[in-house]
Amino acid sequence: MKVSREQMAENRRRILDVASHLFKDRGFDAVSVAEVMKAAGMTHGGFYGHFTSKDDLVAQTLAHALAADSFGDGEFSGFVRSYLAPRHRDNPGNGCPTAGLAAAIRHQTPAAKAVMAKGLRTQIARIQKALPDQGSADARRAAIGSWAAMVGAVILARAVDDPELSDEVLEQTRAWIDTQVE
Repeated sequence: MKVSREQMAENRRRILDVASHLFKDRGFDAVSVAEVMKAAGMTHGGFYGHFTSKDDLVAQTLAHALAADSFGDGEFSGFVRSYLAPRHRDNPGNGCPTAGLAAAIRHQTPAAKAVMAKGLRTQIARIQKALPDQGSADARRAAIGSWAAMVGAVILARAVDDPELSDEVLEQTRAWIDTQVE
């Protein structure tokens, strides 16, 4: 039976959504193509109608996840509070793809690295635009520093088995960013 273009697009979006969640939650290497397809409610054989390889899936999933990852038109301070919150820390599969996957990107293909670089540029520009009125060089520096601190804080907060330390990393990073971008 022939599948419509609309259904193909919906299937592809579902695969990318599922892959994004699984990759952010467990990492690239711990998730197989078969697992992604099963979680998407499709057969493994249908994979190659959408992607040429797992490497292709990784790069396209990153592009999909990074395009959806935005703090929108809200205030930067609200974005910082929600990003550096226990709820975000405790839900990597539904969280930021940068915090969930940045460390693993270095082992991926040049295509995946290029997608991550594009996503990083986009997020820095979004943050720079949202910051209080500053000179261009100062705003860019603040955007890069803030984003690096936020991503690093989430990675570190997820990496420790001490809940108090984890919370402190989030709280103190929030406080530090507040002092930097006033």
